[in-house]
Amino acid sequence: MSQAVTRSVTAGGPGLLASLDPLLREWLPRQRWFSGKGRPVTGFSLVAATELLPGDRKLGLYHLLVRAHQPLTPVHDTVPHPGDCYQLLIGVREALPPRLAPALIGHVHEGQLTGRTVYDALYDPRPAEVVLEALRTRARIGGLRFERRDEIRPDLVPRVVTAEQSNSSVVYGDTFILKLLRRVVPGVNPDLELPLALAKEGCSRVPPPTAWMTAELDGESYVLGVLQPFVQGASDGWELALRELAKGEDFSAEARALGRATAEVHTALARALPTVTLGHVQLESLVNGMTERLESAAQAVPALGPYVPGLRSAFEALADLASEGHTWTAQRIHGDLHLGQCLRSPSGQWWLIDFEGEPAKPLAERRMAQPVVRDVAGMLRSFDYAAHSAGGPPQPEWAAACRAAYCTGYAEAGGGDPRTDPVLLRAYETDKAIYEVLYEARHRPDWLPVPMSAIHRLAAPDTA
Repeated sequence: MSQAVTRSVTAGGPGLLASLDPLLREWLPRQRWFSGKGRPVTGFSLVAATELLPGDRKLGLYHLLVRAHQPLTPVHDTVPHPGDCYQLLIGVREALPPRLAPALIGHVHEGQLTGRTVYDALYDPRPAEVVLEALRTRARIGGLRFERRDEIRPDLVPRVVTAEQSNSSVVYGDTFILKLLRRVVPGVNPDLELPLALAKEGCSRVPPPTAWMTAELDGESYVLGVLQPFVQGASDGWELALRELAKGEDFSAEARALGRATAEVHTALARALPTVTLGHVQLESLVNGMTERLESAAQAVPALGPYVPGLRSAFEALADLASEGHTWTAQRIHGDLHLGQCLRSPSGQWWLIDFEGEPAKPLAERRMAQPVVRDVAGMLRSFDYAAHSAGGPPQPEWAAACRAAYCTGYAEAGGGDPRTDPVLLRAYETDKAIYEVLYEARHRPDWLPVPMSAIHRLAAPDTA
């Protein structure tokens, strides 16, 4: 395997892309991680193509970075953009065995791969082994760079994670999990940057990166994937909460422990990376952004209309404090924290994962210092969602108990009780609920009552 990796060369891309273009136009928009849903793909341009296993053999493997071109939408696109760049691992065979049927991309009828079958190679153990071997040996293949901090055994059996994700993951022998980023952008990705910083601080609440892969292209670096220890037997926080809720079990103790874990991560990030002070000018910009999002959402979702004055008051109260001279500390945070971004090990320890932030936002914005209460607000909203999602009637009392326990745990770990800054907490929770209303109205109208119930609460004058 290592011999195949070291002899690989950058592939001649135009002919390869011509072979794949008609198939990718159909296959790519169906993927969970494709961000341009609702708009047709009008074409592709090749960013990079690297041959990992020769395509003229029984099994070929190509690593591709392709830019998908789509028509602009007047509502969402204010300036032209070149299209999103996606990372693809393309396997090539004469025919697919039945076990690989879910991975099928299509049968090639033109170009250099004519007569061959192409598929998503992550479903195939052999290509997945090639990627792990490249990480293990710190390989350099074309513009691809494979790095590692710790030793990796060479005999770990891979299996793809089939659960729907915004990226793709492969587990190796219940020892490691590789998260392969699908939509990639140049620059420092927080999904590698923050776990590395936390590992140096000795923070035990985040699995430390074991290895990672990047691409160096035209003087720019792209983070492509991160290999971390696999927390065997861990429960996803969202699924765990729903199971306990369905059984009528109290979740307060877990919420409290999760609050402590969150505070420990925030404290370690504040030690590892610079913090800043937000004064009147910075808060004015922040409040303006929240207010603009409210106005835009109210235009798109008429149900928000009656609540706009009350919701705007949440932001105005924050602006008033800033004008009186109040300041707040901002630091690096998780950026997209909710129950689904947490794992509970069989021993009861909570872990935080997936530090990529909200993928739809620009990378520079995801790396900005922000008040920690933004993460807290995301988790509080997640408890509310869980209370509406267990299959029975909503259980607001369950959510309220979890929210209180989470804040208590956060304070116990030295993070400061978020409830002692009610104006800031209300503003961030309001901003999050407005985002949820817009998302649900566009994508899951049946779920709209969930954030609207929070909107009703947050718009009340005595919420703070």
